[in-house]
Order: sequence, then structure tokens, then C-alpha cells
Amino acid sequence: MGPGDVVSYLEMCEREGTSLQRGMNFRLRSGFSVVLMSLRRGAPYADRIEEDGRVLVYEGHDEPRTDGGPDPKTLDQPVRTPGGRLTQNGLFFEAADRYKGGTGAPELVRVYEKLRAGIWVYNGVFRLVGAWRERSGNRSVCKFRLEFVEDQPGSVERRGNDLDHSRMIPAAVKLEVWKRDKGCCVMCGSQDNLHFDHIIPFSRGGSSLVAENIQLLCARHNLGKHDRIE
Repeated sequence: MGPGDVVSYLEMCEREGTSLQRGMNFRLRSGFSVVLMSLRRGAPYADRIEEDGRVLVYEGHDEPRTDGGPDPKTLDQPVRTPGGRLTQNGLFFEAADRYKGGTGAPELVRVYEKLRAGIWVYNGVFRLVGAWRERSGNRSVCKFRLEFVEDQPGSVERRGNDLDHSRMIPAAVKLEVWKRDKGCCVMCGSQDNLHFDHIIPFSRGGSSLVAENIQLLCARHNLGKHDRIE
């Protein structure tokens, strides 16, 4: 699996060896941490992409909702439970602080993005390099800085040395391409093993920021492209 691959929820869970019931998952059995993100309108958290897709600023998660309790959106995002244990926010915070303090390597985080109901995109592996709190309305939320790893661990190399995915494709572009290509490979019409492909490779000046340079290809036609401009 490589950045840009379209996956189902079940495929994500199978790959990570667990049922992904929450958006933040620290240090799973796969050896990676995992976050689920969304940049869609109405998404519950304010994730954002910076530096032309090289950086993801991921928002931490709220207190669990309880019957008769206050709206979690009115409460500060917690780093510890009432019993003193670290929440997922706290685990990610401590990992970022260890890296910033020089006492640990950056946590490697696999990022999956929800494109629409039942459709996810694997955005690749990122390094967790920073964490902080900031105000959001009348409460404090956690923010985490994740930087794209150029040499993707565990990815299938598709096109020699082309760093075709050293930028994340913005969600709006993915949605536009998905609708334009009708969720099918543009070469054969397959709806299986799809991938967001750069028509002009990034290493040759192609952009990740415009739908005109992105297309949907199945695995067979993506592998057959071999980094040539068609």
C-alpha cells in the first residue's frame, strides 16, 4: 500500500491488525501509530494541510460524550483521564515532547483520510514532530504537527525514484477527481485497487493541487505507467 491508494474501512483494519474505532490510535501492533482524518465540510475536527501538502496539522480529540453530561465541544480536550491515565491526546503529546527534547525518535504515524462514506485514502507515513495547545472559541484544543516522510516505509515502490507523493493531494482535489472519473480507473473502468495518480509526475513539475493533473488508475495500469508522461 502506498500514498494515494483508495482503501475500504475493512482493508485499513486488516492492515493495522485492529478495529479502528477511534480517530487517534497510538502505537498499534503494526508498530505504527494511526490517525484518521477528514477535511470534508462538517468534519468534527479542524485538521489542516500546510506547506503545499508536506505538513498535516491534526487536531486532538474531545472528551467522550456521556448521557446527561456537557457537550464535549464546550470542554478542553483532555490529555489525561479523570483517573490520571494518558488519553490518546496525552500519548501523542508525550511522544512529540520526547522527540523535541532529544530523548526519542519521532513517532511514525500512518494517516488515512475519509473521502466520503465508505471510501478512504491512505495518505502515507508522517513523523510526529510537534504538539501544542491553542484556543478554539472558549476552550483549549490539542494540535499535532505531522511531516510527510519522503522515503515511505512499507510502501510498494511504483515508479523508480519518483517522489510522486511528496505532497498530499488536497481533499477538494480528490473529491473533484473522484466525481469526474466516476470512481473508476480512467484506463479500463475498474473500481478495484484504485489510486490517485499524478499525470505529470511531481518530480517533473506536476502539481498535486489541481484536479487536471490527477487521475484515478487501477493498480495494474498504475504499475504499468513506469514514470512516463503519457
